[in-house]
Amino acid sequence: MFGTAFIIVTVFVMGFASYMTGQAMANTWRTFRQLFFYCLLLGLVDRFLIFSLFDGELLSIAGYLVDTVVLTAIASLSFRLKLSRKMVSQYPWLFERVGLFSWRERLADQEYERGT
Repeated sequence: MFGTAFIIVTVFVMGFASYMTGQAMANTWRTFRQLFFYCLLLGLVDRFLIFSLFDGELLSIAGYLVDTVVLTAIASLSFRLKLSRKMVSQYPWLFERVGLFSWRERLADQEYERGT
């Protein structure tokens, strides 16, 4: 179903770009709405790279949607991962890590242990 062009360009090249975009957006406290906008632009770049390097179809709506969904998923995961790391490391007395992508508020009766 997915060809070599999809794997090389969308998953590896643009996937790395969307991963770094998600990290940068979370690191600068941007909103998810801004991240989604940048993923739409990354989808356009992805379509152009597939068109120019692999002689793919430039104006493929289905291709654009699939590429953009994959890039948005990668960027969303990296955004949430970085944001949860940042919240816990920047405010360790307020929040504690719950999972890979989430955090929760520390309870009032819990002690904050520094340096562990």
